[in-house]
Amino acid sequence: MLSPRRVLLADDDLDVRAGVEELLAPLGLEVVLAESGVEALVIARKRLPDLHLMVLDFHMPGLTGLDVLTSLRGETASLRVPPCIFYSGEANDELRSRALAAGACAFLRKPVQPLELREEVLRALHASRN
Repeated sequence: MLSPRRVLLADDDLDVRAGVEELLAPLGLEVVLAESGVEALVIARKRLPDLHLMVLDFHMPGLTGLDVLTSLRGETASLRVPPCIFYSGEANDELRSRALAAGACAFLRKPVQPLELREEVLRALHASRN
């Protein structure tokens, strides 16, 4: 039996975190939750080989989602960093460009549209298998 695909979900807003987790539940994913960028980085460092995707809020206190991704990319030359989807309530062209330049596979606007989020998650997971 295949183990479930693991997604690290980081958002400092409890309600948003719960809502996104609920949106991902029908996809049969194991969702690992973090309530800050700092916690997301700690979890990712420990579980990097077991993570298949990261879904990160762009703006979080302490470390932003972008900080998490760039830190991991800088630290893990020998390990594959999983694909990353960012989302933000302050989505604009500059943030989108910064996220994509850092290696994000998608950048979504909050409130995240359920169908769009699921499609991007499935696309990222499928692409990471290849």
